Amino acid sequence: MDENNLPRRSVKESVRKEIKGFFKIKQTDRVWHIPLLAALCIGIPLLAGLYFGNLQAGLTASLSGIVILYIPFASTIFDRMATMLICSFGLMLAYSVGAIFSFQPLVAAVVFGLLSISVHWAVLYFRVKPPGSFFFIMIASIASSAPFDTRAIPEKIGLIAMGTMLACILAFGYSLLVRKRNPVTKRTELSERLFKERSADFVEAAIVGLFMFCSMLTGHLLKLQNPYWIPISCIAVMQGATLYHIRERVFHRILGTFIGLGVAWLILSVNRTPLGICLTIIALQFIIEILVVRHYALAVIFITPMTLLLSEAAKPLAQEPGTLIPIRFIDIALGSLLGAIGGWVIHHEKIRYHANRRLRKARIAIKRR
Repeated sequence: MDENNLPRRSVKESVRKEIKGFFKIKQTDRVWHIPLLAALCIGIPLLAGLYFGNLQAGLTASLSGIVILYIPFASTIFDRMATMLICSFGLMLAYSVGAIFSFQPLVAAVVFGLLSISVHWAVLYFRVKPPGSFFFIMIASIASSAPFDTRAIPEKIGLIAMGTMLACILAFGYSLLVRKRNPVTKRTELSERLFKERSADFVEAAIVGLFMFCSMLTGHLLKLQNPYWIPISCIAVMQGATLYHIRERVFHRILGTFIGLGVAWLILSVNRTPLGICLTIIALQFIIEILVVRHYALAVIFITPMTLLLSEAAKPLAQEPGTLIPIRFIDIALGSLLGAIGGWVIHHEKIRYHANRRLRKARIAIKRR
């Protein structure tokens, strides 16, 4: 009798564990400086664009300000600035490639997939800490989905460069102010990370690239106005460390998105002035960076309205929130489900084992020739 009740007990315990885990706030040693720097790097370009009467330019420049999140705080000033400059160049390159090849949907999806493979492989090779490849892929997907205009591409790349320059200046100033407060945990020179031989996981990078291609192509085939919502949601879920984390992220992202869209509807209904939208974006960015390492679902509640505001900030908001909100929920839910499938493929040990074994055999065969 007890043996028959074991499955029921295990299911109840699992459900109880999931519910308890959902309301649990994780502890973190992340300092408040990081959310403040992120808010400044996004907010200053937005306010500058608003002041000079070109909010669209400020919006484009603010996209690359997120590079500040790659700064290694427990390191030397040299390592911090070298990392910032390399990541800034990576963001500029990702945006440039996405914008140049956005002239045709199929070409844009193929190039975006290949770029995702390269970016994710590089992140794995150099052991880049979270957010990893996420923001490089995000900015490339936004560029790939933008209307193609050859005359506007140089200007937009310049704005992206200006956003990264601002982030580097703020990072340098911050490093000078707190150089005695942030101890270096371990002396790891950037040159050691660059030239030290490491085995890169080509299989994982290829799977990420394949699902980025499929998600972008899906958005274009469905003729979505902003197809980048699907790949962004997909890569956010695929970055889960384990299958459990991926399942958790899918649940958290869909639930957080549902609640966040309600918050977005409320903001868009009562706040339509450009200044109000810019200040709201800055506040939301600060809250997100505080919450994202503590509770993913709570962070998504604020990520959703912030991304919606970023996409609508330079527009007159002619589209009614009641029409916009359901469309965005479908996009994000579809991307999250694709990300769950992609994450399952990445973490499926049999697939990875056979793929890695074939790669090893191929290397041996090439060396023998």
